[in-house]
Amino acid sequence: MTDKINKDPAAAPAGPGASGSPYEAIKAIPVRHYGRWISAVVVVALLGWLVYAFSQGNIIWDTVWDKVFDPSILDGLANTVIISISSMALGLVLGIVFAVMRLSKNPVTGAVAWLYIWFFRGTPVYVQLLVWFNLSLIFEYINLGPIYKNETVDVMTPFMVALLGLGLNEGAYMAEIVRAGIQSVDEGQTEAAHALGMSQTKTMGRVVLPQAMRVIVPPTGNEFINMLKTSSLVSAVQYTELLRASTNIGSTAGAVMEMLFVASIWYLALTSVFSVGQYYLERRFARGSLRSLPPTPWQRVKTNLTTFKRSPEASA
Repeated sequence: MTDKINKDPAAAPAGPGASGSPYEAIKAIPVRHYGRWISAVVVVALLGWLVYAFSQGNIIWDTVWDKVFDPSILDGLANTVIISISSMALGLVLGIVFAVMRLSKNPVTGAVAWLYIWFFRGTPVYVQLLVWFNLSLIFEYINLGPIYKNETVDVMTPFMVALLGLGLNEGAYMAEIVRAGIQSVDEGQTEAAHALGMSQTKTMGRVVLPQAMRVIVPPTGNEFINMLKTSSLVSAVQYTELLRASTNIGSTAGAVMEMLFVASIWYLALTSVFSVGQYYLERRFARGSLRSLPPTPWQRVKTNLTTFKRSPEASA
């Protein structure tokens, strides 16, 4: 007969060894990343060298700080914001219209939308601005029949030239962004809306576009920030925005580089402010797709501060 197996737990060994000694604690030694420290030192050294070079250059920094809040600079700043928002609004409206036309089953509207996008994406915005600025060389009058008639020179003011040049160009890019957002919505949503008796227009406005916004908003925010910088090109068509106001002061006061630094400071401030707005706008439209939103930078800072305050109590 076979021997019976001893199932008494007292007879089992108490540990890995015969004597039943406890497990030895493992000492985890982190890997030393010397390359990170070296690269950090090199980057800091290069930044320090760059700051020192500009501090020793032939730049009158007092002029920079004195001209930051100059009335002419602030007027140019306001014009930059106005033309950027106006052009972006026009581009967004045109983008929605031509995106819907591009997705239409009508071959004529689809071809017209494709032609519009092809032309305005394929030519530089600077060239488009110059074409609108010199439109009076082609058409002496703008004649819309009984509705409106006037000389082209009077109609194509610097603001109108800037609005058409930037807005029409932006509309081509927004059309592709909106088209991608619409196509990201499942077709079952459209079919369900049609089954409930909703028309094509209501389906697009109440079902498709609200869901497509979480795809449309991030690149739209990037386009608007890019618009803030692209608006500097309208100085070539006599529109007094931030860059033109800065160069006017720089040429008369003999402080060309100083005024370019002033313009750069304000461009950085504008893009920083609107980047924060873009961040919170993206969070708002992401509420329907995420169960819990990630914490904001301020919430992360508060969490870290709370953890830092509680750590001494926990150790005590």
